[in-house]
Amino acid sequence: MLAGMKPAPCAGSYVFSSSTDQTVIAAAKERALAVFHEQEGVSFVLAKDHAVELGFDASMPLSCIVLGVYSALDGVGLTAGVAIALAEQGIPCNMIAAYHHDNVFVPEEMKELALSVLEALQEASRSSED
Repeated sequence: MLAGMKPAPCAGSYVFSSSTDQTVIAAAKERALAVFHEQEGVSFVLAKDHAVELGFDASMPLSCIVLGVYSALDGVGLTAGVAIALAEQGIPCNMIAAYHHDNVFVPEEMKELALSVLEALQEASRSSED
């Protein structure tokens, strides 16, 4: 999967946030890119402008990089390979595996570096398949 991941940046900035306020939750759900129910509250990934409108802290904007490979839900190694490659360069990441693709969220100011790291990982994985 690493050899075929085709990392591509998404437009915009995103914010991870959480709330227990039912009014905020209802409003955020309508705008959220992702929603996850946790014991402590409902977590959201929102476009930065939507997060600001809803009163969330937007001081850590993230960029999203979509891995273009169709990742199998039972696939092994994609998340680990990506996280390790980014960690080796000091780039924090949050991964969200959706049904079709995995999505990597990195600090906005590190997006270009993260893309170059992921492209290099993809190329190295292709070379090792030969």
